[in-house]
Amino acid sequence: MLPRACPCTRLLLVLLVTGTAACQRATEPVFTFSTDASSRAGMVALEDGVLVGNEAGALVRLNRRGEQVWRVKFGQEVAARPTVVGDSVIAGTVGGELARLGLADGADRWRLTGEPPVLTALVSDEASVYVLGQDGAVRAHALDTGQVRWRRPAPKAEESLIDPSQRLPAPVLSGGVLVVPQGEAGLVGLSTEDGKLRWRRPMTQVLGMAREGDTLYVSMRNGRVAALGVEDGSPRWEQTPAPVLTSPPTYVQGVLWVGTEPPQLLAISPADGRRLSGIDLPSTLVTQVAVHGEHLIVPTSGREGLLLALRRQGGAPVFSVRTDTALRSTPVVLGDQVFALGLDGRVLSWNIRAPER
Repeated sequence: MLPRACPCTRLLLVLLVTGTAACQRATEPVFTFSTDASSRAGMVALEDGVLVGNEAGALVRLNRRGEQVWRVKFGQEVAARPTVVGDSVIAGTVGGELARLGLADGADRWRLTGEPPVLTALVSDEASVYVLGQDGAVRAHALDTGQVRWRRPAPKAEESLIDPSQRLPAPVLSGGVLVVPQGEAGLVGLSTEDGKLRWRRPMTQVLGMAREGDTLYVSMRNGRVAALGVEDGSPRWEQTPAPVLTSPPTYVQGVLWVGTEPPQLLAISPADGRRLSGIDLPSTLVTQVAVHGEHLIVPTSGREGLLLALRRQGGAPVFSVRTDTALRSTPVVLGDQVFALGLDGRVLSWNIRAPER
């Protein structure tokens, strides 16, 4: 089913244009592509399209016209966002497969089996791909061979208290430091060279992280947002801008954005954590937001699946499109084209058009 964009009878889907009551179309559908199974893996942006995995074990590369460039079938679900480095993509499955594939053709470079399930987004640098286990264990695989360079065991059970029903947030890389969330054991900074502990911070209920320069921003479900030094974990500030937060933070040109419950998009000062403003949302934001020019592209997780373009100063949406499937992963913006991944496994894309005045 194609998304419904800007029908005049639905206020949330109307492009609001100053000085006119006419309903002007702000988005033009490009394609709708079904991966043939639901998806919780998120998308990877490429120069000419996206990569997406699904619960049927398919990893699919699409170009900007929605044409399938290649499809690789794994034995079980691709539940975590793959990582792209150079001319390769590394992907893992809930069944413990981990593979390096050629980005151009999807051909195997190496493939491992019998590893722990891959449920958290992979991260990589020029030497290694880093895999965070659901129990908090971490391992580094050599990019060229797949061999394990180092392993760090999971924290002790009494320290971690990791909820097995909740996926751990993605690690963050900065230079020679890998920052990893480990449940109630908090955040740890590990050396990418050998996995040795660089620092530890007692932060719990971590939803996600965003790095800008030498600062790491962390959002937590219990309403807290904090800033740390990436290299040593030193605290810079911590604030509680809302009772409940729902999304990882997004840094956009000098402002932090994070979702809350009841549904809002909060703007927070990255300098000191002050709450700057709030924009009401039709349903909860559970992922990071994307950016197109001066607008925030915001996916909502309700069943109607609204993709909103919001002004940073607030006010009514610039445009909204409805997908009829929950949007729980970050959109991809390539120039004036936006891609969204629905929970039902459809990839939907639109061209964003300047409003007529």
